[in-house]
Amino acid sequence: MILTDTHTHLYSEEFSEDRDQMIQRAFDAGVTRLFVPSIDSSYTQSMYELEAKYPDNVFLMMGLHPTYVKDNYEEELAHVERELASRKFAAVGEIGIDLYWDKSTLKQQQYAFKHQIQLAKKYNLPINIHCRDAFDEVFEVLESEKGDDLFGIFHCFTGNFEQAQQAISYNMKLGIGGVVTFKNGKIDQFLNDIPLSNIVLETDSPYLSPVPHRGKRNESSYTKLVAEKLALIYNKNLTEIAEITTKNALDIFGI
Repeated sequence: MILTDTHTHLYSEEFSEDRDQMIQRAFDAGVTRLFVPSIDSSYTQSMYELEAKYPDNVFLMMGLHPTYVKDNYEEELAHVERELASRKFAAVGEIGIDLYWDKSTLKQQQYAFKHQIQLAKKYNLPINIHCRDAFDEVFEVLESEKGDDLFGIFHCFTGNFEQAQQAISYNMKLGIGGVVTFKNGKIDQFLNDIPLSNIVLETDSPYLSPVPHRGKRNESSYTKLVAEKLALIYNKNLTEIAEITTKNALDIFGI
């Protein structure tokens, strides 16, 4: 059984004490493909080091996270462009719009999101979308960029059924993580109405740890807990969930 974590911040400082052991726990749980999103340029070198250490398991994205769109965002976007031009990545991400922390940078976030979508199209790469309190704003940008060359993953999907359908209409898979195990997560109430062909697994570790670890540090081995919850929701066995979601992930990332 091979499980795929399509979104894990392996370079996070929260893993500084036991990173290799944490990654080994993921392997032991069958989670052997780990896709690592970019946040900003300060983490690029540590991402490359992880990839060099685990070349068969770690796959990198490149992008500027919306909450890191600061005064120097143009310099950060230039860094993204240089890196994309210099080597192969699995995706452009994580990119998008976040209005939970700071609404004052909306215009800059919209520009950065749109610009990075266009970079993804240039290199025929999927995008990995971060959306928090910003479904309308994200969909507005996706609508302006829709087409066969727009595809990817709507990371940490927490919307309703209608928003799920809209995301899928833009060639997006839904990234499902620990929230699906929360009593108040809500997405478990309609997820079985979404074909499993549109679903990929993720942890967003070290954040959003699934039950029974909610509130504690998340890690990639917990992808299996998300898969177990989906097995209940879709009334399938764990092996089927692993096979289908891993195929979906590989179809998107082209790995």
